[in-house]
Amino acid sequence: MNNIRDPVTEPTARTAPPAYTVSRASPTGRNPRSTASIAGHPIHPMLIPFPIAFFVATLACDLVFWGGGESWYAATPWLLGAGLIIAALAAAAGLTDVLGDRRVRSLGTAWWHAGANVVVVLIELANWLLRITQGPAVILPTGIILSAVVVGLLLFSGWMGWKMVYRHHVGVSDEIA
Repeated sequence: MNNIRDPVTEPTARTAPPAYTVSRASPTGRNPRSTASIAGHPIHPMLIPFPIAFFVATLACDLVFWGGGESWYAATPWLLGAGLIIAALAAAAGLTDVLGDRRVRSLGTAWWHAGANVVVVLIELANWLLRITQGPAVILPTGIILSAVVVGLLLFSGWMGWKMVYRHHVGVSDEIA
């Protein structure tokens, strides 16, 4: 029984690597700031899940409609409309962040992210207008194609947003609790 050791009071000679590392995007030790924030919490990431969910739900409704669910069309103009309104709010917060910190403006990733989102909004605006003016007839195939293209662009834009946060630390607090 003498070979039993307490791992808390008797650590081994080898120690495990840290579970995480902290790196800074800026040599000054300060991360690029999110200027559109509430009590230090960035607004843009609070808003973006909504238009994403609404635009993906539009594609899902289109696919169900294609499969014979005629009534599913009725939800799509509402989903697109709500998605466009909240996307405009998210865009305003994102634009405020870009204009508020030159380090964010200097990131090519930020411009790819913004550009993809502008294209998404323009496509979904056209998609919404077509549905309002032409009704369910526009879904096959135009609506499904537009919605699928938007979902693909959202994946790309999300990847660019991930890079800004996790590689460039945009909007990440300098303080570690």
